[in-house]
Amino acid sequence: MKSILVATGDRKAADGIKACLGVEYKVDLTSDKNSCHEMFRRKRYEFAFVDIAFLTNGSTAESRPNYKQALQPFWKSCPSADIIIISPQEKIREAVSAVKAGASNYLTYPLDPDEIRYVAEGLTEFQRIQSELHYLRDSSWRAEIPDGVSTNSRLMMDVFEKVKSVAPTKTTVLLTGETGTGKGVVAKMIHSQSNRADKPFIAVHCGAIPDSLVESELFGHEKGSFTGAVRRKLGKFQIADEGSIFLDEIATISPSTQIKMLQILQERWFTRVGGDAAIATDVRVVAATNVDLKELCREGAFRTDLFYRLNVFPIELPPLRKRLEDIPLLVEIFLERLNRTYNKDIKDIDSEVLEVLKCYSWPGNIRELENLIERAYILEKGALLTAESFPSELFTLEPLGTGGTNNKTLPNLAEVRKRAVEQAERRYLLEVMAINKGRIDQTAAAAGVTTRQLHNILTKCGLHKEDFR
Repeated sequence: MKSILVATGDRKAADGIKACLGVEYKVDLTSDKNSCHEMFRRKRYEFAFVDIAFLTNGSTAESRPNYKQALQPFWKSCPSADIIIISPQEKIREAVSAVKAGASNYLTYPLDPDEIRYVAEGLTEFQRIQSELHYLRDSSWRAEIPDGVSTNSRLMMDVFEKVKSVAPTKTTVLLTGETGTGKGVVAKMIHSQSNRADKPFIAVHCGAIPDSLVESELFGHEKGSFTGAVRRKLGKFQIADEGSIFLDEIATISPSTQIKMLQILQERWFTRVGGDAAIATDVRVVAATNVDLKELCREGAFRTDLFYRLNVFPIELPPLRKRLEDIPLLVEIFLERLNRTYNKDIKDIDSEVLEVLKCYSWPGNIRELENLIERAYILEKGALLTAESFPSELFTLEPLGTGGTNNKTLPNLAEVRKRAVEQAERRYLLEVMAINKGRIDQTAAAAGVTTRQLHNILTKCGLHKEDFR
């Protein structure tokens, strides 16, 4: 049975609440302020009826009580707690002030049973609706997570929690992290989980646009504003109106563009190049950078006021070397994507190769891993990605010393390479011997080795020609 707390020195009022709600709830009573807070800390209550005297600390008219501060102990114990203030008629104004400070409702002495039930039912219904809303939001979030962003990493789970919190708002987001960590994917997640999801999502790689054209690209230009401007052009901010704009490599924009960007973030309007008409825009800005903007500000290469406008809600994406537990998951995702694109069916990656991938430092992060898997996918002839399809230097690197991997439980790379080669040889021989029905001379010719060498390899691999006839 769910519980409620009644904290009042008026025994008649307490008994009245218990009589009204005692069938549906377990009603705990207290007439002491200190025990009220202690009970609230020890037990989860659906809501509480609290006498206003428990919040005033004996304040006089000259010393108006701070109700927000007085309610803090309840919220610290249970952030979602609903508090109903009980107040004498002459202190209704104080009760209203407490509600404005965060209390859910108020009742006045003497308590009316119908009012008690009405307030309790209203709070219960509101809590039910909120619970359903949270459930639907969580279900929608899980259903709409884009391909390629699942994770087993605690660091990335924290990133996704931040995305989940900020996405429904209008707040400007600054994504930071090394190149290839997935900032563009996270920017799309923020847009897709916002109330602008059905509006445009415009991505701009600021570093790929020549300095002379950045302003025109972002804000548009009027006909004749410069050589080659043969007609009016709409800028990306105007095209993205009511949607989101993703500004990648924001650190590369020129000082003049920084000023215009600051104007948009502050005033929500801009002018086209060569124009003087103010154009209003309602755009959610998500910016990204792989450099330290604070350091650029100290060097005078980036405006400090613009940095603070962009850095309202920063999210740092961890490099792949700090989330090595995600490599198997990412490899699986890349293979599924490649199988859909190409007419092949590669099901998995050799476990020994996977251990090698976990020992690499990944300076190019997820993008480097994706490129490596695609290269191996193209080269691979079997149903499993093997060592032969990967660059040989990958197997001669020193083990990675950081990133959360327990190196004491892993073999060194030379040993891993040796195992991978042996497994690849065995798989190859199984296939070639099967094709040639165990005939040594034909198998040796196909493999490009002598019959003596083939006998030695078969013995090492534990294979017998009789098994293939």
